[in-house]
Amino acid sequence: MTRLAKYIKPYSLMLITSILLLFAQANLDLALPDYLSRIVNTGIQQGGVENAVPVAIRQSEMDRVLIFIDASEKDSVLADYTLVDSNSPDYEKYLEQYPTLADGPIYVLKDIDQAEINRLNPIMGRALLTVSGIEQVIADPSKASQMGGFGNFDLSNLPPGTDVFAMLKQLPASQLTQIKDGVDARFAAMGDSMIVQASVGAVKAEYQALGMNTDKLQNNYIMSVGAWMLLITLASATCTIIVGYLSARIAAGVARDVRRDTFQKVENFSSTEFEHFSTASLITRTTNDITQIQMVTMIMIRMIFYAPMMGIGGVIKVLSKDSPLAWLIVVGVLMLISLIIIVVSIAMPKFRIIQNLTDRVNLVARENLSGMMVIRAFNMQNFEEKRFDKANIDLTAVSLFINRLMVVMMPMMMFIMNIVMVGVIWFGARQVADSNMQVGDMIAFMQYGMQIMFAFLMMSMLFIILPRASVSAERIADVLETEIHIHDPKEPKQFLAPFKGKVEFRNVSFRYPGADEDVLHDISFIAKPGQTTAFIGSTGSGKSTIISLLPRFYEVTKGAVLVDDVDIREVTQHELRDKIGYVPQKGVLFSGTIESNLLYADKNATPQMLEDAVVIAQAKEFVSSTAEGMATEISQGGKNVSGGQKQRLSIARAIVKRPPIYILDDSFSALDFKTDAALRRAFKEQAADSTLLIVTQRVSTIMNAEQIIVLDEGRIVGKGTHKELLETCETYREIATSQLTQEELA
Repeated sequence: MTRLAKYIKPYSLMLITSILLLFAQANLDLALPDYLSRIVNTGIQQGGVENAVPVAIRQSEMDRVLIFIDASEKDSVLADYTLVDSNSPDYEKYLEQYPTLADGPIYVLKDIDQAEINRLNPIMGRALLTVSGIEQVIADPSKASQMGGFGNFDLSNLPPGTDVFAMLKQLPASQLTQIKDGVDARFAAMGDSMIVQASVGAVKAEYQALGMNTDKLQNNYIMSVGAWMLLITLASATCTIIVGYLSARIAAGVARDVRRDTFQKVENFSSTEFEHFSTASLITRTTNDITQIQMVTMIMIRMIFYAPMMGIGGVIKVLSKDSPLAWLIVVGVLMLISLIIIVVSIAMPKFRIIQNLTDRVNLVARENLSGMMVIRAFNMQNFEEKRFDKANIDLTAVSLFINRLMVVMMPMMMFIMNIVMVGVIWFGARQVADSNMQVGDMIAFMQYGMQIMFAFLMMSMLFIILPRASVSAERIADVLETEIHIHDPKEPKQFLAPFKGKVEFRNVSFRYPGADEDVLHDISFIAKPGQTTAFIGSTGSGKSTIISLLPRFYEVTKGAVLVDDVDIREVTQHELRDKIGYVPQKGVLFSGTIESNLLYADKNATPQMLEDAVVIAQAKEFVSSTAEGMATEISQGGKNVSGGQKQRLSIARAIVKRPPIYILDDSFSALDFKTDAALRRAFKEQAADSTLLIVTQRVSTIMNAEQIIVLDEGRIVGKGTHKELLETCETYREIATSQLTQEELA
């Protein structure tokens, strides 16, 4: 994937935006368990009372609380409260909130920060719990045994009706200190959070004594926290939607750019490069492989950043709570990582095999579709079906292996996650029973555990998808990084005006890349404008190879090819090919209409130019035979026209271009002799000033050529006119006498 990383750069801004949004989403999602914990702990268990620091407390109750607060802390506690009585300026406002204010002064908590509240919580909590316990004993003396003693002070020994708090105020300082030490000893085993939770009952009782509606307080708290949870969820959903949109845009853009560059690269391939990649493989790479990259890019953007943020963030949250259950998450994560490593090590080699097998299926299918008529003619349907089944079954077998691996992996991951959750509930319940953890904290821990485990599940999905996409990326990178053997010069020359079209092969030898020996040996000839230069020889003698060197489909190994005395390697390929009208051995038509195929040579050609080209190519009759004429549809590959019609339309397309050099590579093979002769006469008149290079197997086609070059095993064995070669070239004479009678040869 790193070999294609450059395609992400144009989308850097969208990628950064996505990462920031994912960071925000991860933080929002990680905040939800805390809010859930607050609803359970504070909203349900504590009745909406968050702290052991009352927002308001009666003066009489505060006096009792201060008894159990150290003298060094009393002043700081009172400094955080304001005493409100009937003479206070805000008396009416507070009277509405706290109706008991009419019966006596109250203390109202000032606007202090959370840090100060956290400091006061254990101080006020212990004192409130102690005062509340004593008040319960006063109300019900039978509870005295439950309270026990405080140092040398035992409530169970006091006579009924004793004013305990008045007595405590009158005790000597030393004895009061012993009582406070006893209070501290009673709460030493409890953590601050448990002290706050335990003292909530006393705070709530005080609120009721003040005339506050505690049910409304609880409902308001739950509704407030729930509203925040809803807003956080909506914000998280908004981030998800935006990231989904951006990731889709990035993935589609990357796929478009990669597909464009791959296609452009392939278009610049010479015949040498095409020998390294099959057509079926190139089709797979530009479709299936790029689709794999698009899919994994979108998923990676949404998961590769989000999942680690959730996993690491969840671990930080768990550790920050100093939970005794953190080891469960560590064990679960290690088990997941081990499972992922095993699966990836097994699956990675198989993904590469899958892509190669997909190439094979495409190759067999393409050959069957293109050669269907031949297959039917030889009754080879059963053989081809077995051949396709073999490729298909091989692909299916590997795909099933990987899918089975994935099928086993997902239940295993869910099993690990469920085991961890059961462990959290089991050990968490014990912690709650031992008063070491609140129920809400255990629920929050379960939520964090699920978030951490799901984060690793998401990362595991990436490790499943990434290997196949990595294989696809490497296959595409292989195409993009393929070195093209034929290059334009850095400082190209220009053909001089007026351009004539003289072609010269000067001591040219050629060897296919990787071959052990040359297929062309010391080829030298000159093709002049206004003349026809024909190539004839036995099959495999090198005729088509020679003319492939002129448009630089291949590069010469030795020697030089010159056009108007300029080495074709010194001009751009575009300028060179702009001077050539090429008709391949196998006529190629594109899907569209007859008109669109002819305009392929010159998009600015007039209707009259198209009409003239059709007439010269002897295609007028069958073009006019349809009601649509030039608008007649041509199917893909020209399947709806005959071989002769396809050749004539290919020749007409070259004529539309009106180039100074024509290359006709056995382009009359599908024509009857009458049409062949008529076409050559008309073509000769139209291209009277052009250089004409013809490859053919028919002697009758080139009898009137000004120059005939006879090839045998890559060497020129004869050069001259028809009559000259009959006298001087044994190879030509054998070819001619095998095709024509003595009268026709004369």
